[in-house]
Amino acid sequence: MTFEAGPPAFAAILGTIRRSFGAEAAPPVAVTGRGALPSIYPVSDLAAASVAAAGLALAELVEARFGRHPGVTVDRRLAAFWFARSLHPQGWELPPLWDPVAGDYPAADGWIRLHTNAPHHRDAALSVLGTPPEREAVAAAVARWRADDLETAVVAAGGCAAAMRSAEAWGLHPQGRAVAQEPLIAWDPGMAGPEGLAAARRDRPLMGLRVLDLTRVLAGPVATRFLAGFGATVLRLDPPGWEEPGVVPETTLGKACARLDLEDRAGRARFEDLLATADVLVHGYRPDALVRLGLDAAARARLRPGLIDVSLDAYGWTGPWRARRGFDSLVQMSCGLAEAGMACAGADRPVPLPVQALDHATGYLMAAAALHGLTRRLTTGRGAAARLSLARTAALLAAAPTPLPEAAPAAPDRADFAEAPEPTGWGPALRLRPALALDGVPMAWDRPAGPLGAAAPAW
Repeated sequence: MTFEAGPPAFAAILGTIRRSFGAEAAPPVAVTGRGALPSIYPVSDLAAASVAAAGLALAELVEARFGRHPGVTVDRRLAAFWFARSLHPQGWELPPLWDPVAGDYPAADGWIRLHTNAPHHRDAALSVLGTPPEREAVAAAVARWRADDLETAVVAAGGCAAAMRSAEAWGLHPQGRAVAQEPLIAWDPGMAGPEGLAAARRDRPLMGLRVLDLTRVLAGPVATRFLAGFGATVLRLDPPGWEEPGVVPETTLGKACARLDLEDRAGRARFEDLLATADVLVHGYRPDALVRLGLDAAARARLRPGLIDVSLDAYGWTGPWRARRGFDSLVQMSCGLAEAGMACAGADRPVPLPVQALDHATGYLMAAAALHGLTRRLTTGRGAAARLSLARTAALLAAAPTPLPEAAPAAPDRADFAEAPEPTGWGPALRLRPALALDGVPMAWDRPAGPLGAAAPAW
């Protein structure tokens, strides 16, 4: 099927995304694959449309650089699988995705989710609740709190939590109103600078491109994984001691991963040297974090004229929660997605999306924004900055047409994976075939997934 004849939700979502780039129409996109993830929301269409948007942005860059527009095909079934898990270990096991304390708890007047995967976030929640890290003790303590009060207390202590709200309540909330006024992608012009694509090839259009990755779980790493798949050199930087074992094998594909302490003078100087020779910066720090280090948007643009600067926030870039810590599962609770799922299913607890779709979709939108910025730099000589948020992607999904009745996709079989196992840093694994195909532009990674901190902070 083509873009015009595809599922209504796919067409609507892709159309909205394309308008965020200033394009009123899209070249035809071939959509293959049967089945949809079970949800009251069109999650499979969001997956396919966000992957298609990144593919179209890459095709436009190829056309600007080489004079031809490759055809774009998206496998909707595989796109949904990539939103869940692309890596299947052979003879070893992935670490658990969630800390034992993390999850949804009934409070005195509703539900709340505690996000405790990072040790300091777990410690913050436990300090408020006054309990040991035992799920039964946490549940008993949560039950004595009003959900909003506990959310406020955990966040004030430096933790991460979200009370479950309905879509209507979110629409009346000051942060919900702020997000509703934000664009899907906010753009700012950049300074003039070199285009950085001299080494590009038709079959590896991002070869020679340097991407500096300052992102964590999960959207930003998805974006830079996509860019690495078409030849970009991606250097991921994490602070000393940071780990995210449940997702690192999934997201470090194609990247060099180093450690650098930006709060240390020498570390910050090294970062500035790296940034001065980068083409793209992708970062997910809270809005004021880089400012405190003297690395606000203007400083970054001065360090690397022509920089393509793509940034992510959880709850939006305006409103009282603009600096709040957040993750996909928390945003789903805050903005009404989990409550709507619960109501539709007649369930007695929150029903989130079947995958962390806000993270993954936003990741592909970030990749598309970086590619669109590169095309603009190639044609105008100027860089650009783009800002995205998980909450705004949630609004994109919530506004999409109701999905048509459809069977679940068939489970992956051996034919859905690459022929050769990937020699990851933990052992061999099967990686799903790409959900995106561009004519004459294969998606392939130059290095397997590996642990954080395994490389030096150098290109």
